[in-house]
Amino acid sequence: MLHRVILGSIERFLGVLIEHHAGAFPVWLSPVQAVLMTVTDKHIPYGETVYAQLCDAGVRAEKDFRNEKLGFKIREGQLQKIPYMLVIGDREVESNRVSPRQRDGKDLGGIGVNEFIELVREQCAQYK
Repeated sequence: MLHRVILGSIERFLGVLIEHHAGAFPVWLSPVQAVLMTVTDKHIPYGETVYAQLCDAGVRAEKDFRNEKLGFKIREGQLQKIPYMLVIGDREVESNRVSPRQRDGKDLGGIGVNEFIELVREQCAQYK
């Protein structure tokens, strides 16, 4: 009998991990922890400053400043199983806040950028 290993131990471990979480990794393990979504093009400058703050704080974030409908962007983020989608509109620009939305659809309301960074840090610290 021949024994052939197609996958090594690391690959098997990653396969089990992905299957266990069904692709929806916890915040500390997710390759992208948050995605920034602007409502219109006039919100992009504020979105860039928020993105810079998140990156400086070590939060793994991406930008979605495309000229698409917000519902489409949110749905796409949910399908990609990104833990947080940060919506930036007129209210958020005026109040220097972001509106985080979890991948399960729960809206956290408007919070400051530093508060969001602390939220992510607390969730990541639970698993150290």
